[in-house]
Amino acid sequence: MQIVLISGLSGSGKSVALKLLEDLGYFCIDNLPAALLAETVELLQSEAHKRVGISVDIRGVHSLPALPDCVTDLKARQLDVRVLFLEAKNEALLKRFSETRRKHPLSVLYPELTVTECMIMERELLATVAGMAHRVDTSDLSANGLRGWVRHWLALDQSRLTLIFESFGFKHGLPLDADFVFDVRCLPNPYYDPSLRGQTGRDLPVVRFLEAEPAALHMYADIRDYLQRWLPAFDHDNRSYVTVAIGCTGGQHRSVWLAEKLAAHFAAERQVLVRHREGSTE
Repeated sequence: MQIVLISGLSGSGKSVALKLLEDLGYFCIDNLPAALLAETVELLQSEAHKRVGISVDIRGVHSLPALPDCVTDLKARQLDVRVLFLEAKNEALLKRFSETRRKHPLSVLYPELTVTECMIMERELLATVAGMAHRVDTSDLSANGLRGWVRHWLALDQSRLTLIFESFGFKHGLPLDADFVFDVRCLPNPYYDPSLRGQTGRDLPVVRFLEAEPAALHMYADIRDYLQRWLPAFDHDNRSYVTVAIGCTGGQHRSVWLAEKLAAHFAAERQVLVRHREGSTE
């Protein structure tokens, strides 16, 4: 049985991810208390379900502390358990709550708290869950982009460490899901060439521009060698994912080029995913 556990912050896109699983043929359960997880899995196994998607989040706040031990027990039974944690910046979450006119789930228990205070409390309560999951920052992801990212994630071999290269623009803020952040704003910027301004770091003219710059090639070599040296330590630590974020000013040219170049290098020996935060993931 493959079990996909979806958790994360309220308003971060959990319902979009769970609906995708349902569309892909998973048997899905929303808002399951963590204390019932083991019992529910046993029942679903007896009914011969092969792929299951379960949402466990702050709505079951009282049983959340039981979740890490439940996941450990399920994995010990040789089940394919994958945990996805969706999060977003407070500004993005506030905008979504405003657009949908929904209350924060914690406001039912704590009516005296503002939405922002509820979000702060939620982050604290879910910190342990986030630490055991693959985290995705959905602040700048469309629903379609999130669906594409989840599809790619489901296709991964969970027994191997996945190296994720994520480009982003500093003017839009740091990504929440990064393990390493490299700043490449010091490199020559193709944006100032009018013929390149509308292109991205995946387009050949931009690639040629940057690969003609010694500083860009030195930056690439330094980051490549740094990761090559330290990734084995993450293998020994039994990590499932390492996210390397590459940032330039707008997240369109330099960071995209470097993320693609690093991904191409490491794909020869590792499981690699690429995400360009300021553009489509598909």
